[in-house]
Amino acid sequence: MKKTVKKILLEAMLGISLVVGGCSAPKDVTYFQEFDPGSIQEVVARTPFRIKPDDKLTIIVFTSDDQLTRLFNLGFVTSRASQTLPTSGTTARIKSFAAAPESYSAYTVSPAGTIDFPVLGELKVAGMTREELAGFIKGELEGRDLVQDPVVIVEYLNMGVNVIGEVRIPGRYDINANKMTVIDALSLAGDLNITGDREHVMVLRDQEDGKVAVYELDLTKGKEMLKSPAYYLQQGDVVYVEPNNMRKRSSTVNGNQALSASLWVSIASVLTSVAVLVFK
Repeated sequence: MKKTVKKILLEAMLGISLVVGGCSAPKDVTYFQEFDPGSIQEVVARTPFRIKPDDKLTIIVFTSDDQLTRLFNLGFVTSRASQTLPTSGTTARIKSFAAAPESYSAYTVSPAGTIDFPVLGELKVAGMTREELAGFIKGELEGRDLVQDPVVIVEYLNMGVNVIGEVRIPGRYDINANKMTVIDALSLAGDLNITGDREHVMVLRDQEDGKVAVYELDLTKGKEMLKSPAYYLQQGDVVYVEPNNMRKRSSTVNGNQALSASLWVSIASVLTSVAVLVFK
C-alpha cells in the first residue's frame, strides 16, 4: 500500500515540477527570432501610395506671378477662418495653418476619382501618386501656355492607418512619409503590450471591389513578415493585435488561476506534507 501511495506522490510531484519549470520566460515574446546579426534579408516590393476616391489633397501651385499663383490656388486667402466652398464634383475646404498667414484649399476626390481644378477643370486623379499628379498638373499648365516653370506641390491630408488591440496607445496615426511599415505603425502605437499575441497580428485592407483583404503576420518570424504584402501598409489599413491566451483567460473569473505558479507551489507543499505523514 505504501509503495502505491509513494509512487502516486512521486509522479504527482514530478508533474508539478514540470509545470512550475514551464513557467520560465516564453519565447513567443521575442521579435524576429530568425534574424542573425549581420544578415541581409529580402523585403517585399513596396507599393506606392495612390490617390483614391474620398482622399483629401492639398494642391499648391507656385509661379513667378502673384496673381497667377492666387488664380491656381483656389481658396488661397489671408484669413485663418475655416470655410467650405462647394465646387462641381468635389468640395474645397479651407484649412488653416497656424504657422502661415495664408490658407490653401483641400480637394476631396469624388467617387468617380476626379477633382475640379481652377482653370483646368475636371481632372481624373485616382490611381496617380502624389508625384505623378504634381507632374500632370505642371504639364497641363505649361502645355496650355498658362504658366511658365510652375512649381506644383501635392500632399495628402487624411492619409493614415488605425492600430487597435493589445498595444499601449491604440488610435489612428498619420502617414507623413512615402512609406509606412507595420513595424512603424506599432512603434507609433507604443509597441505591443506584454499581453499581445506577437504571432497573430492582423492587417485589414479595403479593396476596390468593396471587399476587405485580411493578412496575418507573425512578428516572431521576421523572414515571413518581410515578404508579406501587409509589411508595407496602405492608407486606411487597420492593424489589429490579438490578445494572447493569458489575456483571453483573464476576461473570465479565475481564468488564469489554474496556471498560477503559487497555486502549484501550494499543491506541492500539501503533497509533500502528506508524503511525510505516510512514510513517517
